[in-house]
Amino acid sequence: MTAKPRSPHRYRALSAGALALGGALALSACGSSDSGKEDARSGGTHVVKTAMGDVQVPVAPKRVVVLDTAELDSAITLGVRPVGSTHVEASSGYPGYLPKDKVSGIKDVGEMLNPNMEAIAALKPDIILTSKIRHAAKYEQLKQIAPTVMTENTGHPWKENFQVHADALGKKAEAKKVVSAYDAHAERVTTAVGGPAKAKATEVNVVRFVEGADIRIYGEQTYVATLLKDVGLGRPAIAAKAKDGFSYDVSPERIDLADADVIFRSTYGDPKKSKQTQTVGSGLWKNMDAVKKGNVHTVDDELWIQGIGYTAANKILDEMRQALTKK
Repeated sequence: MTAKPRSPHRYRALSAGALALGGALALSACGSSDSGKEDARSGGTHVVKTAMGDVQVPVAPKRVVVLDTAELDSAITLGVRPVGSTHVEASSGYPGYLPKDKVSGIKDVGEMLNPNMEAIAALKPDIILTSKIRHAAKYEQLKQIAPTVMTENTGHPWKENFQVHADALGKKAEAKKVVSAYDAHAERVTTAVGGPAKAKATEVNVVRFVEGADIRIYGEQTYVATLLKDVGLGRPAIAAKAKDGFSYDVSPERIDLADADVIFRSTYGDPKKSKQTQTVGSGLWKNMDAVKKGNVHTVDDELWIQGIGYTAANKILDEMRQALTKK
C-alpha cells in the first residue's frame, strides 16, 4: 500500500512463495502465540469476522502490518501507523496522497502481490490486514506470523471493508466519525454542483490508460464509481456494460465509446506503452464532446484508482468538486 495488465486492481495467480521461512518466522509465530495466550487470559482479545472465518485479535493492536493500499489507507485514516506495508509494483514507496509524516518510518515488506514473509515476521506484528483476493494462497503462512484479517475483496466493497479494518484495529468509534464526516462532505459536493437533479443529469466516465492492457472505461462495481454515486452523478450507458461491473475495455480506435459530459482520466505505467499518448493525440479523441468542451480532467492514478479508502475518497471529492464547478 498497483506495469502489468490488471495491476494493481486485478486478481492474478499468487506466487506460492517460500514455504520454509526459517528462524524469523518460527520466532515470530511463537511470539504471536504466546502473546495471544497472554491477551486471552487478561481478556485483551476479541473476535473479528473475516473472509476466512472468525479470527481472534488483540483489542488494541500496536504493531500492524498491511499488505495493500486499501488497508494502508484505513489504518492511516484511523490514526494507526503500521509498522510494515507492501508497495504497489509500479511504484517505490507509498501512495503520495497520504501525509508523509503519517507514512514515514513504515517498513517496506515487499511488492503487494509478493510480500516478503521474512520481513513481515521480523516485525513481530500483532495483526496483519489484507484481502482474500490478494493473498488467500498465503493465508496459512501469514497466520503463523500473526492473526490475519482478510476481507473477501478490495475496491467496490471498500466501505464494508473499512468497518472490518476498524473492528480489527479497535477503532470502531473513530470509524463512525470518519464515515459521518465523509457523508457530509459528499453532500456538500452535490450541493456545489447544483443539487441532486443537476448532478444526476451530468454523466461522468472514468477512463484509465494501463500499460500492457486495453483502455478501461470504469464500470459501476468499482471504488471510484461509489464516489460518483455518493455525489449523485449520472453515468453513461457504457458504464453498465462493464465486464463483471469492473471495466469496459476498448482499443484506441474505439475510444469514442468513452464520451460523456465529463471524463476523468488517469494513466498507470508508461504513457506511450499504455496507449495514452497515441489515444489523446488522435482525431477520434479530439472529436469527443467532453474534449471539445474542455470537460476532460487528468487525475492522479495513485489517488483515484489505487488509493481505496476514506482519506483518498475525501481528496477525490475535493478534486471532483473543483472540476465540476469550474467556470
